[in-house]
Amino acid sequence: MSITLLAAERVTTIFLVGLGLVLLILVAFLLKYLNLYVRAVFSRADISLFELVGMSFRKVNATLIVNSKIRAVQSGLSIPTRELEAHLLAGGDVARVVTAVIAADRASIELPFKIATAIDLAGRNVVDAIHTSVDPKVIDCPNPASGRDFISAVAKNGIELRVRARVTVRTHIPRLVGGATEETIVARVGEGILTTIGSSESHMDVLENPDRISKTVLSKGLDSGTAFEILSIDIADIDVGDNVGSKLQIDQAQADLLVAQARAEERKAMAIARDHEMRSQVSENRAKVVLAEAEVPLAMAEAFRSGRLGVMDYYRMRNLEADTQMRSSLGDPATGQKEA
Repeated sequence: MSITLLAAERVTTIFLVGLGLVLLILVAFLLKYLNLYVRAVFSRADISLFELVGMSFRKVNATLIVNSKIRAVQSGLSIPTRELEAHLLAGGDVARVVTAVIAADRASIELPFKIATAIDLAGRNVVDAIHTSVDPKVIDCPNPASGRDFISAVAKNGIELRVRARVTVRTHIPRLVGGATEETIVARVGEGILTTIGSSESHMDVLENPDRISKTVLSKGLDSGTAFEILSIDIADIDVGDNVGSKLQIDQAQADLLVAQARAEERKAMAIARDHEMRSQVSENRAKVVLAEAEVPLAMAEAFRSGRLGVMDYYRMRNLEADTQMRSSLGDPATGQKEA
């Protein structure tokens, strides 16, 4: 019986020790979140102790969630704790999103929490977007970071104009997700400036009324499909550049001159080639004549042998040749001067 009592006492002792350890671990675990729970209770954040414990198992930063929920509640916003946890688990910046939602509410800008989380997960800085909505942003066109100081455009009279513009924009929250960035605004404004100046009959028309550039560009709705709303386009500076039209005409004239010279050289080369060709034909014909003349003595010898040509005939032919040579020498002035 004593053995049974001893065994029962040991079991009871082990049970009590185990229960004490469990209670100690539980108390330590609860004390870890007690501070956060007390803060949530006094701030009316509506976060229970069991929710805090559940955050630990879900690998969620409970301190960040409680602080963000307290900030939202104190600002008069109702954001479910589950949505804060979901955004944090999705890789978003909960503190930045809550800050943006509070700032939008203070500025009377409609920004639902889900839209803010979508903007944040898309990689945009939602806080900067709210700041730009409240305080419009000025964008230089062209962007100095691109290495260009001005936009160069040529009017119809060939005069170049160099323009620098400033575009005042503010963020359009509903189009922030999927909307084009500042680079698109700069590119579209630059395109509008080129079109306006290029369609002007004279550069003086643009210099007299620079606001026509702003009006023309604004009328095109360049902010369509972008994350911004264009408030104004101001021409900061406009200078007269080079006479591009005259330069082009000079270059064209020089090009035409080179073409004409090339064609003249081609004709000259063809004429020289033709002259050489004719000379070679003359030389060839002379060679043929010499060959033909070389056959005459052979023919005469054959005539003598065959009896078709007599001695008297030969002498008469020689006299005729001498008479012909004498008349030719008398008719040639150069030969006559030499003989004189």
